[in-house]
Amino acid sequence: MSWYRNTVWFVKGLREYTRSGYESASKHFNPADVEVNVAGRSFLVTGANSGIGKATATEIARRGGTVHLVCRNKERAEVAKGEIVTETGNQNIFLHIVDISNPREIWRFAEKFKNEHKLNVLINNAGCMVNNRELTGDGLEKNFATNTLGTYILTTALLPLLEKEADARVITVSSGGMLVQKLNVSDLQSGSGTFDGTMVYAQNKRQQVVLTEQWAKAHRNIHFSVMHPGWADTPAVRSAMPDFYQKMKNSLRTEAQGADTVVWLAISSEATKLPSGLFFQDRQPVPTHLPLASTHSPPEDEEKLMEVLEEFSQKFKSTSPG
Repeated sequence: MSWYRNTVWFVKGLREYTRSGYESASKHFNPADVEVNVAGRSFLVTGANSGIGKATATEIARRGGTVHLVCRNKERAEVAKGEIVTETGNQNIFLHIVDISNPREIWRFAEKFKNEHKLNVLINNAGCMVNNRELTGDGLEKNFATNTLGTYILTTALLPLLEKEADARVITVSSGGMLVQKLNVSDLQSGSGTFDGTMVYAQNKRQQVVLTEQWAKAHRNIHFSVMHPGWADTPAVRSAMPDFYQKMKNSLRTEAQGADTVVWLAISSEATKLPSGLFFQDRQPVPTHLPLASTHSPPEDEEKLMEVLEEFSQKFKSTSPG
């Protein structure tokens, strides 16, 4: 059935995920939803030096929020911070250099952050699509380490901080590509069979949807959501999917259009009127499975995912100095 899922997803994408899909959907947006002042609220955005992460951070800064940029590359991050401050006039922009593929680094950062800052909204935006199987220094497959385990560790480490605040939220930037994948807990690090970076990425994005649903059940006073930004013209798309970019570049969304639903989920009061744990596209909750696609997984597989990630998390926490 994979050919069916891929075909349906691509056709759906051509219709909904491109710039014209955004323009059509945005006719029904209420501008007042995001015309809010969020001064005094604290937001953390991973992967914030470019693309959707930077566009999100900029829009939140424009509305007065305190923004913590979590980035891997110090030079690029400092440039991005300077541009955000200049563009918005907001001085409350803070920079943290963290590699989200390095679990020990995430733990060290989170423990320090909890002692020094408050947090109202966590935005898990950082991600990667590595097209050849590559291991981190910890022996973890790079896509899994960044997209799934990194997201899991950062979120769970910061949950105690979020629990202290009113109207706390966690938003994870996923992808419609997850619609072609059924959760596979038997090969989380893609060690068997032919390695296909695009499908590994899609599997990670399915895992993020499951994480969001599970967190929403376990933490009732935090609002969790996961979203698809559409197909946007970002540096990550250009570098990881050059053939797709060449074919689609004239139809791709802008970075700001890709970030629109992230911003809406992060700051609007309308977003939290909807149940926690949903998957969004263009400010609307949408199904997490295509019709007839056989991508539903049994509850025990979803529980197994959480168990395995928690084991990894604790292992790296216990070996993290400080």
